[in-house]
Amino acid sequence: MSVGTPAAAPPAPPAQRAAPPRPLTEPVRVLGAVLLSFVRDVGDLTLFAAAALRSVLRTRPSKRILLPCLYEIGVRSIPVVLITGGFIGMVLAVQSYDQLHMMHLENRLGAVVNVSLVKELGPVLAAVMLAGRVGSRTAAELGTMRVTEQIDAVKALGADPIGHLVVPRVAACVLLIPLLTVLADACGMFGGWLFSVKLLGISDFHYWHHTLSFITAYDFASGLLKSLAFGASIGVIACHRGFHCGAGAEGVGAAATESFVLSFMAILCLDFLLGVVLGRLYWILWPAPMTLM
Repeated sequence: MSVGTPAAAPPAPPAQRAAPPRPLTEPVRVLGAVLLSFVRDVGDLTLFAAAALRSVLRTRPSKRILLPCLYEIGVRSIPVVLITGGFIGMVLAVQSYDQLHMMHLENRLGAVVNVSLVKELGPVLAAVMLAGRVGSRTAAELGTMRVTEQIDAVKALGADPIGHLVVPRVAACVLLIPLLTVLADACGMFGGWLFSVKLLGISDFHYWHHTLSFITAYDFASGLLKSLAFGASIGVIACHRGFHCGAGAEGVGAAATESFVLSFMAILCLDFLLGVVLGRLYWILWPAPMTLM
């Protein structure tokens, strides 16, 4: 190139091809895929639960596997349930006192705190602790067995992996969650009483008098019935995610996370449905209304 000659202009980039327009039916296709995936997962989970139920009716769970599950789920969950239960009772007292004080009904604080604990927060709290501490651990444990082909080895030896691995864990969840719920209720009641009577200055007599006036045996029974449903759902979901774990460490971690998320959603859905059903049943059996006044 000689000096003074202008440099040639760089070649123009080829014209970019315009993306094809998305069809108007794309949102419908995505929605259909999501619904099909949801129905497939629910159906697979239902078949898994039915297989576990058939195995329970056919054979008893192995004591060698059931006892460690009972220890892990029951004994080692007690400190977490006690601490969280106590604080929930105090939080309920804090949040309820101001509203009741404006209506000059602060002496009824024991009824509000303890009825909420026994009917709703005690069972839900114990179930959430179980889903976070035990459900995730169970999913990771069974997922590791899936990844390392130990479940396939159990099947190759002629044993039923559902009855051998799933039934003891689900049975331990169902059997022990009512006890954990009772402990959460008791610690919540103690925490609410401690804050209300010792710090807020509410009369000890009125606190327990209104508590006994408003809490019935039906409230305890409905709370324990909810806890049984929560325990069964947590056990089945955790074992199902572990059995269908993906490959590698990433798959095990995903199974543990999905176990907690799905268990938490199941707890909330069951709490709503059972709350509506048990509430309607209560008004059918005892139609007389209750009031704080």
